[in-house]
Amino acid sequence: YLGDSTLAVLPGYHKHTAFVMAELLTSQKMQNPLDSRTYPDYIANKESLPELSAAQQNKLKHLTIVSLASRMKCIPYSVLLKDLEMRNLRELEDLIIEAVYTDIIQGKLDQRNQLLQVDFCIGRDIQKKDINNIVKTLHEWCDGCEAVLLGIEQQVLRANQYKENHHRTQQQVEAEVTQVRKWSSSWLNGSVSPHTEQRQPTKKMSKVKGLVSSRH
Repeated sequence: YLGDSTLAVLPGYHKHTAFVMAELLTSQKMQNPLDSRTYPDYIANKESLPELSAAQQNKLKHLTIVSLASRMKCIPYSVLLKDLEMRNLRELEDLIIEAVYTDIIQGKLDQRNQLLQVDFCIGRDIQKKDINNIVKTLHEWCDGCEAVLLGIEQQVLRANQYKENHHRTQQQVEAEVTQVRKWSSSWLNGSVSPHTEQRQPTKKMSKVKGLVSSRH
């Protein structure tokens, strides 16, 4: 809310299709972001801000739901009722349904547990005070990516070592099997040869043959 002159040139603010204020703040007179980003902010500074129409208040309530959805995936009805200054559950659910149909959030109503379960929400306009948090989040994301890459490299290294050890073991086993086959072949060849050789007659047998021949 940038003053009466600014609001006068922001006719699209209360329209259902304009939820990103940066698209409207294009002139040199409208370079500062909106100070009141949620309905509680507007109420807290209402005395210093221009009066909003019912449609504009409704739009700000929609954006308040978006702000809550960006921080919470399950928003209790009690939080919504408090921040939106509403007392009627039916009116609250109608407001949430409007926000869903305008595609600024996606989710479902858990009436039993009185929760809004958020699946998706659009982003809000970035303010200067948000830049540090954004930079911090990006640094954390980069650190997380580096940790994942390091873990992948370590797993690849372990896999290569396992493959190398397995290949070395396989070569050793194959070498031992080849050696055993050679020993087996040599042993078989050596055990068959003695049985096939003709035995030489001993000297004792020669003497016996001599006695027999002399008797004849």
